[in-house]
Amino acid sequence: MPIPEDVTGDEIDKDVRQELQSLPKGLAEDVAKNLVMVARLIDEDPEGAYGYSKVALRLASRVAAVREAAGFAAYANQKYSEALAEFRAARRMTGNVELWPVMADCERGLGRPEKALDMAGAPEVHKLDKAGQVEMRLVAAGARRDMGQLDAAIVTLQSPELASASVQPWTARLRYAYADALLAAGREDEAREWFAKAVESDKDGSTDASDRLAEMDGVEFVDAFDEDEDEAPAERESEAEGEAASGNGTEGAEKVVDGDVDGEVDGDEDDLKD
Repeated sequence: MPIPEDVTGDEIDKDVRQELQSLPKGLAEDVAKNLVMVARLIDEDPEGAYGYSKVALRLASRVAAVREAAGFAAYANQKYSEALAEFRAARRMTGNVELWPVMADCERGLGRPEKALDMAGAPEVHKLDKAGQVEMRLVAAGARRDMGQLDAAIVTLQSPELASASVQPWTARLRYAYADALLAAGREDEAREWFAKAVESDKDGSTDASDRLAEMDGVEFVDAFDEDEDEAPAERESEAEGEAASGNGTEGAEKVVDGDVDGEVDGDEDDLKD
């Protein structure tokens, strides 16, 4: 697969770069570039990221970082069996437990929530850092919901991390999951409160908490582009009648209105570009 000219391979994490030192220099550079592409595309183009991960895997399947990247690329494409196999391979190579929560979530994806819950109670969880433990709690709550145990899911999410007023990288997602579970259980007032708290802590837009909150409040967002299109015929008719009364005729009036509408559409399209 083609590698953009601006990708050098030096963008990868220093720990990954160190792992690749076991490879011949040229091979290490090729693997690094493919790993950079996986990281670059995994959110916006999961399928593309998956393709680059397969190249890296073909080149260096004995490197743990490559197996981990392949696992995340497969996970992003909902290839849970493949992802789980890659995560297990990476864990065997490193002995690290940090992949434990995502491995449990793969079990959920494969329709085995009971297995995910077993993993949530395993000794490995105590070896996770705080972020990993919160992630494991989210997975366990999701498994409870998979099994129709809404009340148990709510209780699972009730934790010191949820009650804390400090904002951590996981805070928005934890509050969002709690709000969503409350809403599913029919506790709408509490759900609204926690969606609002999720919005307060979601500085980078990692959840759609603001949209969910607006939906609960009955706020409907109207596309300005569609609104302009709906109003345009009425505007044309009104302006045409005015021009006819002043003796200028309708043809010139229609050209002016069409020109204005074209300008508005162009502006709107520019605004919509990311």
